[in-house]
Amino acid sequence: MNFQQLRIVRETARRGFNLTAVGNALFTSQSGVSKHIKDLEDEIGLELFVRRGKRLLGLTEPGKEVLVMVERMLIDAANIKRLAEQYASTDAGQLTVATTHTQARYALPPVVTAFKRDFPKVHLKLHQGSPAEIAQMLLDGEADIGVATETIAAVPELVSFPYYSWRHAVIVPAGHPLAAVHPLTLQDVVNYPIITYHEGFTGRARVDSAFAAEELTPEIVMSALDADVIKAYVGLALGIGIVASMAYDAERDADLTLLESAHLFPENITRIAVRRGQYLRGFAYRFMELCSPELTEEKIVTSLAIDAG
Repeated sequence: MNFQQLRIVRETARRGFNLTAVGNALFTSQSGVSKHIKDLEDEIGLELFVRRGKRLLGLTEPGKEVLVMVERMLIDAANIKRLAEQYASTDAGQLTVATTHTQARYALPPVVTAFKRDFPKVHLKLHQGSPAEIAQMLLDGEADIGVATETIAAVPELVSFPYYSWRHAVIVPAGHPLAAVHPLTLQDVVNYPIITYHEGFTGRARVDSAFAAEELTPEIVMSALDADVIKAYVGLALGIGIVASMAYDAERDADLTLLESAHLFPENITRIAVRRGQYLRGFAYRFMELCSPELTEEKIVTSLAIDAG
């Protein structure tokens, strides 16, 4: 048994049992993948995959149990490497943070600035993606920390902590009739075409639920992944915008008006997540503490220990 065989088993499950895709991901041939799987099955005396001819269709029952062990073994192998790096140098290395555009653009800049000041030798990689992609990067070991509002709290293999709370806000072009409406209601809002986030991004589900709760059907004429695009098209008078409130800057967005609308939408909580069982370098704990002073290394380690038990 060797680590390449274990990686192949894990990757085969991840790639939908497509051996060509597995080979491409691990820089080997399809025939090499098949041989590694057969050699491992012969060694342990178990068939790990359901087959139809030469095709793999899924995992056998023992294969499912083996996959859990394989995942744990590969995580621990990566943890040994991180532990060695930590003892070799406490202030150098790489930290990968997976997050959405909104968090990277509006919430994290002060954190990143402080982190780079404290750890100038650490290569900080900010990877932007959807909440589902962020969760998958954490599960795959491709990211150390994830920051998002959706998805990550619902993944059992991840442990997440509250970062900060925020609400959506309505923005309109300067001089828009809605700027004179007090108090603003959702009934007022649905009288105009709306530009907001794609489904699954930046609390969009809570925007939809707010309208649904009042039995209103908004006219969503455009949707985008990030607030900068939404604000650009609101500025072109193609509709009014619903964005995360922290995405509005009075000086930078002088052609737009932020309306008092916190009462219209429910609160959102952005969370910070890490994978259970993953060893974190000291500077990773520091990054999370810079996000929220309550997230000390002791608190995070204690929470991980409780969840593991």
